[in-house]
Amino acid sequence: MNVRGLAVAAIAVLVTSGCAGGAKQQQGPPPLAVDVAQASQRDISTDITLDGQIAPLLESTLSTPESGTVADVYVNEGDRVTKGQLLAHLDDSQLRAQLAANQATVEQSQARLRSSAVQAPISSQQYSSAVSQAQQNLQAAENRIQTDEAALKSAELQNRSNQELASQGYVSTTAALQARASYVAAVQELNNARQALPAVQAALATAQTNTGQRQVDQATIDANRGALAEAVANVNLLETQIAQSNIYAPFDGVVTQRLLDPGAFAGPNQSIVRVSQLDTVYVNANVPDEDLAYVRPGTPARFTSQSLPGHVFTGRIFDVNATPTTGTLSYRARIRQPNPGDTLRGGMLVSLIVEKERHPNAIVVPRTALFESDQGTNVYTVVDKKAKVLPVKVGLETDTLAEVISNEVHPGTVVITTRPDALQDGSVVAIGNGPPGTLPGSTH
Repeated sequence: MNVRGLAVAAIAVLVTSGCAGGAKQQQGPPPLAVDVAQASQRDISTDITLDGQIAPLLESTLSTPESGTVADVYVNEGDRVTKGQLLAHLDDSQLRAQLAANQATVEQSQARLRSSAVQAPISSQQYSSAVSQAQQNLQAAENRIQTDEAALKSAELQNRSNQELASQGYVSTTAALQARASYVAAVQELNNARQALPAVQAALATAQTNTGQRQVDQATIDANRGALAEAVANVNLLETQIAQSNIYAPFDGVVTQRLLDPGAFAGPNQSIVRVSQLDTVYVNANVPDEDLAYVRPGTPARFTSQSLPGHVFTGRIFDVNATPTTGTLSYRARIRQPNPGDTLRGGMLVSLIVEKERHPNAIVVPRTALFESDQGTNVYTVVDKKAKVLPVKVGLETDTLAEVISNEVHPGTVVITTRPDALQDGSVVAIGNGPPGTLPGSTH
């Protein structure tokens, strides 16, 4: 082969070698497919989720202390009622018959009391008059005795004088006899007056004793007054029993249960109707002891129910019980929630969400962007189509988002959210979800 042929062959070998080298350089590892998102600045918070239940603000299962046949039930379940409205009524015919009899007894007792009260002063006056008359009679009898004693002394002196004078012949026998007769008559008059005195004294004693009848008369009045009070009490008792045979609504609300129908026999305190107030309801939830520090009166909260998809209700904690629920270490917290239209129903299960901690204006990324290495927590970003590891410190985390603290992560920083296991620092990547956008979803 001549020189020229050798040169051509050498050039061909070089060209062939150059082409082969160029093809080998283009056969590196293929890019790794990844999904990305952008870091954003927003508020992030962590929450406590509590199981709860709706309870009426007021609820009463109504009964009566009386027993009897249910005469009427005037409401049905679902009816709205107002405070004081008559809801049900027991047959009270027997009680009304007893009431009529006791009312008649009251009238009789009133008549007896009036009669004794009127008669007592009259009798008292009669007793006083009898004593006064007896005292006058006694005084007259005593005066008569005194008069008769004086007359007897005079007659005795006259008789003695006439007898002496008659024996001396100075007075006639007739005059002496007359003096003697006057003396005997005076003795008889005095004896009669003295015999009459014990009867007059006895009459006075009797009249004075009769004045004690005033106490008997007063006792009669008191007894009649007591009988009247007892009769009135019996009337009041029967009127109360008749009133208690009716069941009235204790507050504005809704009839949520009708337990007995007309014709059924209701025993004392047997439930007949239930009324619930649902214009405002309680949202009750049990708070574990470890979360109690985050749930206080006034704490904002929100709740949802699977029975009402798409509805989110907001409110504030009304109160927290000071003692735990029996048999648990949970404390009942409740929201007092207005309920227009009775949207929330008693017994409905809810999920109550209370904010635990909030960081405003935090830098957040999807939680899927975080990964752990020997050096700590990191995220991948993309620089010149290559993955780059950025160390971060993690703050608050939710189900989907995480707060990251790093001088190299700012709002708009692209982070890899879905990556293959082979991804490493410097790996060539191909973004599979198109141009990176802002983070979707809520901070909660």
